[in-house]
Amino acid sequence: QVQLVESGGGLVQAGGSLRLSCAASGRILSINDMAWYRQAPGKQRDLVALITSSGTTNYADSVKGRFTISRDNAKNTVYLQMNSLKPEDTAVYYCNAGLRFVDNLSARTTILWGQGTQVTVSS
Repeated sequence: QVQLVESGGGLVQAGGSLRLSCAASGRILSINDMAWYRQAPGKQRDLVALITSSGTTNYADSVKGRFTISRDNAKNTVYLQMNSLKPEDTAVYYCNAGLRFVDNLSARTTILWGQGTQVTVSS
């Protein structure tokens, strides 16, 4: 089967940086949009950044100028470089991808979520 595995979360002081990674594995034929979402305690899950298969990016207003999303199509991996972190960036970060994969002898499409990685920014 296919899955998304995230890494790179942790604890950082305000003003610091972290880089998140999310790798897709399995019999993948192609990946469309890849994105990062975040969910703080008691709040809904919100889109942070998105990158299309052609490299077009889109960011939430709250992270523009501080976060950068990128992808390595050869490695089926999406990254989120987070700079100038603020305490309000504290959340569980989830990656998301729409992809086409081989299931037995059939090609299927699905939207996957990663397991989530905790990012905590201390003041």
